[in-house]
Amino acid sequence: MPSSKNLLPASPWVEFKATRKDWDEANPALLGNMIAQAHLIRAFEETVLDLAGQKLVNGPAHSSIGQEGGAVGSIIPLQQADQINGSHRGHHQFLAKAFGYVAPDGLDPQAEISGDVQTVLERALAEICGLASGYCGGRGGSMHLQWKEAGALGTNAIVGGAVPFAAGFAWAGKHSGTDAVSVTYFGDGAMNIGSVLETLNLASAWDLPVCFFVENNQYAVSTTVEESTGEPRLSARALGFNIPSWQVDGMDPLAVHLAMEQAVAHMRAGGGPTMIEANVYRYFHQNGPIAGSAFGYREKSEEQEWRERDPLKMLEANLIRRKIMTEDEISQLRARAKKAMNVASSALLEPNPAGGGTQRIRPELWPDESTIDDGIRSDLSELASSDYKEAADFEGKTESRKFVDVIADVMARRMDQNPAIVVLGEDVHKLNGGPRGATRGLKELHPDRVLGTPISEAAFTGFAGGLALDGRYVPVVELMYADFLWVAADQLFNQIGKARHMFGGKHDMNLVMRIKVGTRTGYGSQHSMDPAGAMASSVGWRIAAPSTPIDYIGMMNTALACNDPVAMLEHDADLYKTFGDTPVDDMDFRIPIGSAAIRREGAEVTVLTYLSMVQESLDAAEKSGVDAEVVDLRWLDPASIDWATIGESIKKTNRVMIVEQGSRGTSYGAWLSDEIQRRFFDWLDAPIERVTGSESSPSISRILEAAALANVDDVASSMRAIVGLPNGDAEGSL
Repeated sequence: MPSSKNLLPASPWVEFKATRKDWDEANPALLGNMIAQAHLIRAFEETVLDLAGQKLVNGPAHSSIGQEGGAVGSIIPLQQADQINGSHRGHHQFLAKAFGYVAPDGLDPQAEISGDVQTVLERALAEICGLASGYCGGRGGSMHLQWKEAGALGTNAIVGGAVPFAAGFAWAGKHSGTDAVSVTYFGDGAMNIGSVLETLNLASAWDLPVCFFVENNQYAVSTTVEESTGEPRLSARALGFNIPSWQVDGMDPLAVHLAMEQAVAHMRAGGGPTMIEANVYRYFHQNGPIAGSAFGYREKSEEQEWRERDPLKMLEANLIRRKIMTEDEISQLRARAKKAMNVASSALLEPNPAGGGTQRIRPELWPDESTIDDGIRSDLSELASSDYKEAADFEGKTESRKFVDVIADVMARRMDQNPAIVVLGEDVHKLNGGPRGATRGLKELHPDRVLGTPISEAAFTGFAGGLALDGRYVPVVELMYADFLWVAADQLFNQIGKARHMFGGKHDMNLVMRIKVGTRTGYGSQHSMDPAGAMASSVGWRIAAPSTPIDYIGMMNTALACNDPVAMLEHDADLYKTFGDTPVDDMDFRIPIGSAAIRREGAEVTVLTYLSMVQESLDAAEKSGVDAEVVDLRWLDPASIDWATIGESIKKTNRVMIVEQGSRGTSYGAWLSDEIQRRFFDWLDAPIERVTGSESSPSISRILEAAALANVDDVASSMRAIVGLPNGDAEGSL
């Protein structure tokens, strides 16, 4: 008969309530600050809903009415250096953090509203309306509110999408030697998102001071918590990651405040992450000013029961009971909050000339349409003082070095020179430099800045995005295989790539992602992708594709100095083992973004290629007898490609071939060929030829893998065809 015993969680899990004694002992200034903030937030949200009802808010307006207690209760205990981010329903948290920034001593509920607080209300409202004076220049709107100086690092429209970034904020604060914490706010629906669960694990494994604050408002749009999960007590999830957790009545602002004080103390003392589940209720539907009962998924009686527990009513009742404020004084506070919002909205609106008693946004307040693409990426002014060199510029001693060893060497040099660089990824800290040795020696040299991650691409790429957004560190992320970018797609494409632009184009996103391309490794369909086409179609990323060790040094140095996210493509089987001459005494030079390299001059056809296919194209030119000009593109993204070099070559040869190894469906050349015909159609004497792999992904079989990838013979055959030479037995090996 087997024995058994009940196991207990390693971390505490408590249901937390405030007592009447807690209310009696609470500092009057604290309660006054709470009620002042809560009334301002309530009046703000009522104004937003009013404007939304008039169709003056473009897109959804996710109201936080009913949830103010959780925001003010949890944010008042934070310091200015603490950082928060949140979800699409985040006006209340953004405002509470902003109020704490402009009024660090708290708000006086009996005083007139200060100019700084009025400005917060006006700029936040302008942002939600999409206006130039908003915190993000109107680009963020209701769902992407950011004010970095105040520690509000961005709300987010992707459910759970912001959570991994908060782990990056927490690591940055901890590693900088501060006791700052981060708080990431998300709803009950996000608790089932993979990136949230991955980040819980990563934060626990690394003891990060991040609070996972779950606003359980009972419904993900119309789906109840009980319908979504077998354990509706969402704070129970934390126990599986050894994270202490509090479940608290979110309609009780003091209870939330006291629970957050405990959580913050735990984190500041080095105890690692925490979770708070605040049970709250949104009074209206998912967005807009209509009650959920109107859509049939809630009962009016349920809505009324929750409204009777309104957090503002609870604050008011206790302030009156303790004789801190009178009913008349609270009424005056409410009137001042509404007046402040009337002033804020009046500054944005004017009578609609079309009549009908309607209003419109003042036309002069809209952003300038010509700035739509401003701030997608850096203007590269940070590279102005660069020491740019090409291989031909080196007159000193050089030596032949293996490509993969050069990767490790240049990273060691940069980490020695720049203490902000952090390397992270799966197994980068072990195996003598990861699976291929590309991080060899780095852990021994910089043990606190080389982080071996869990197998959780969404968490650790988002963590790196948080480091980049925070700005104190420069993350270098290794993605073990290019195919894994789909596992981390939300963080890479929706978050990191878009962050600068959607938050107003004012902050840098200095991040490098090293992506190993696994073609010809025998790893099959899910490890053999060429990511260039996918990356080029996503806004915000620069793409570097060095084909020689010396180029890798210069391009990595440039990527690390660039204020944009850069994807550094590295070919495993076909490049890592190759050798090339590199300078002995100079590891600090750079290669300019936007500079291609002509590897072979020719007059009959321009061959545009990158990575391992550069050498294949050079070999094909010799094999085919065609006088091909081979251009190594090096920088592949639409903003960085070297059109001057490409155009000069096309005007000389009047024919173009694009050569890549990967499958046709994810082809980089599809975009490139379209752009070429738009720019250089008048100089083309033949259709653009594309050499790619097959439609299929490479298979495990050595024969099928080779058949799925473009090779020297494919390139040589296409070269002959585009210049009108026959292919066949007459061409020997062709």
